[in-house]
Amino acid sequence: MKKFIVLITLSLSSFVAFTQESSGLTSKKGEAILPEAKDWAISFDAVPFLNYMGNLFSGSTGSNASPGANWVDPSTMTITGKLFKDEKTAYRAIVRLGFTSNHRTALITDATQTITPTYPNPVLKKEDTWKCTSSYVGLGGGIEKRRGKTRLQGFYGGEALLWISGRKNTFDYGNALSETVGVSGNTTNFGTSATSSGSNLTLDPSYVIPARITVDKVGTTIGLGVRGFIGAEYFLFPKIAIGAEYGWGIGISSTGKGTQKLESVGGSPAAPGEIEYRTNKSSAFGADTDINGGTGSGTTQLKITFHF
Repeated sequence: MKKFIVLITLSLSSFVAFTQESSGLTSKKGEAILPEAKDWAISFDAVPFLNYMGNLFSGSTGSNASPGANWVDPSTMTITGKLFKDEKTAYRAIVRLGFTSNHRTALITDATQTITPTYPNPVLKKEDTWKCTSSYVGLGGGIEKRRGKTRLQGFYGGEALLWISGRKNTFDYGNALSETVGVSGNTTNFGTSATSSGSNLTLDPSYVIPARITVDKVGTTIGLGVRGFIGAEYFLFPKIAIGAEYGWGIGISSTGKGTQKLESVGGSPAAPGEIEYRTNKSSAFGADTDINGGTGSGTTQLKITFHF
């Protein structure tokens, strides 16, 4: 009877081991440890989480603030995710869609007011406005192949990224320029370069007059990058892994000419005038290695990936 019980126990143990091996690694609770078909995944900077865990076991009596989620690459601020076709193949996605519009107003004394107001008569005011719009679009995709049957998984593949960015500042002023109303004292600077040296408003560089900017548009930047990568990650918990990757890629970018418009009062007799500049364009090309797909500072850290 004892031999029969031992035989049954060994058979059940072998069956459980076989089912676990055939269906992938599982935790003691039966949870799948490795990613499976149709799983999604997102990645973050792992350093805040590691610091938090390290402080828990360091014996420190100081405050241990909860970790915050940081970008894998702060220079691009893109969301990095995956969709698993099966346990050995994943599609990568890189996305950033950023559009901003900021609007500020400021009251400025009415330059046409000729009589000093006395109480209770108010000081006449006009309104200057500043509007700033910007955009950053980053879209990328790739494919990832995986190796390994244990918690330690290796991966490799390729991906491409396209990005477009631009910015424009527009200034509108309540006090119109005239032969008697100049820039100085009648214009809000908004803490920017809204008012500047206007030496370029004349053919004589030595003749410097105050000017104010009405339009400041940065040239649109378009970039394209293609890279291959290889890396590894370790699953500390079911569907939660820490890893990093090396990459090598080629990147090109081009920034078109921008536009800047200024207005001022000058000449003899004095009269308002406007001039438009075209700012310089630029381009760049590079082929180099990277870590975690980043090109800026802070991109050499480990990354943590959650699968669900």
